Amino acid sequence: MSEFVQYLISGLAVGCGFALLGSGLVTIHRVTRVVNFAQGMFAVVAGLTAGSLLSAGLPHGVAEIVAVLAAGATGLLVGIAAIGRRGTSPQSALIITLGIGFLAYAIEIMIWGDNPHSFPGLGGAVDIAGAHLQKQYFLVIGAAALGFAALGLFFTRTYLGKALGACASNPYAARAVGINVTRMGLVAFTLGGMLGGVAGVLVTPLQSLSYNSDVLLITNGFAAAILGGLNRLGPAMLGGLALGVAESMVAGYYKASYQSVVALALMLAVMIWRASQHTALHEEAAR
Repeated sequence: MSEFVQYLISGLAVGCGFALLGSGLVTIHRVTRVVNFAQGMFAVVAGLTAGSLLSAGLPHGVAEIVAVLAAGATGLLVGIAAIGRRGTSPQSALIITLGIGFLAYAIEIMIWGDNPHSFPGLGGAVDIAGAHLQKQYFLVIGAAALGFAALGLFFTRTYLGKALGACASNPYAARAVGINVTRMGLVAFTLGGMLGGVAGVLVTPLQSLSYNSDVLLITNGFAAAILGGLNRLGPAMLGGLALGVAESMVAGYYKASYQSVVALALMLAVMIWRASQHTALHEEAAR
């Protein structure tokens, strides 16, 4: 029982990071129709930046907030490069984000080197059902829950959030009523960068990050996002949590090296299922 609780709580904590990354992917894709392959980079930039700021003497809280803002600024720059030029297709923008992701490797190595980095989170532990659990797990889960709640309020209660929703629903109608769709796309990239940044600063005390950690992060984030068809935040959040728990259980009861297989298998299964559903709808319409 204690092992199960250990794997469950640790999996939920890591899954919160996946859910935040998936939410960033969905936010960007809904507004711009672009699959942002640089999403994992935002988490890496924020995690490594927070570690550097803490080493320089900034207190916890301040360092993490500055790191999230840095990730948001990075997201804005990626958005300007990807969609800032009028007429750029989503396919071309996708390639641009992929290229930026590779370019980021060189920049991150120049700044932080190629060794993994981490920083201490919330100290101490609690015992639940015989399991010895770090308090950082509960900090991650609580902070992510607040982030999800704030994200929901942002999209439903603010003018900017509703403008983003309008662009996601019908960009042509949004443009007709005076909403600058390109500007909203840049806002979406900034918000996606901040969501990735929150994931980075929360998870780095649990898992060390290095310049190439974005590959694993984007794989898991994309696996979470694809559960909602890259268009729905709720399923992406739930998918990230489920994925984190599944990977933790696989690592705990079997082998840690098979963790990444879980995300890839999930993506493949969902893609096959969606393709079969799409084919069935076409066949039904043809009749």
